[in-house]
Amino acid sequence: MPENLQILLNNLGLMTSALAIGASWVAAIVSPNCSFDKLTGARADGHVRELIHRTSPQLGFLTAVAGAFFVFGGSLIAGIVSLVAAFGFYATRMMLSPKEGKNAPGVRTKRKEQRGTSVALILMFTAAALIAAVLGLFGV
Repeated sequence: MPENLQILLNNLGLMTSALAIGASWVAAIVSPNCSFDKLTGARADGHVRELIHRTSPQLGFLTAVAGAFFVFGGSLIAGIVSLVAAFGFYATRMMLSPKEGKNAPGVRTKRKEQRGTSVALILMFTAAALIAAVLGLFGV
């Protein structure tokens, strides 16, 4: 029975990780492409920043759950990599958190650089979640 439970937990980790990978792909690639096709540049930029700001906690939660499933399923390395990806998704949100009114007077925030960096971070931690899923697939 414990062997079947490990297989079940590993499979749940794979499904949760796949869900996080797909959602982060939509948040970082698909939706920004649609935004820049249909909106003006400034509105699309604001939309992408807000989208990443709001979806990062959910992506972090999904990868943390996948990491827990992997650890309890016996795939320790996959779990650790998935938990690192979860921390990365949360860190991406923290990078975007300074909103209006929180800067010192006279200091300008470079929002386009924030968007570019946050999209790059989302893609980097999506790759980490993909690596965790492959490691979990092989039971490492």
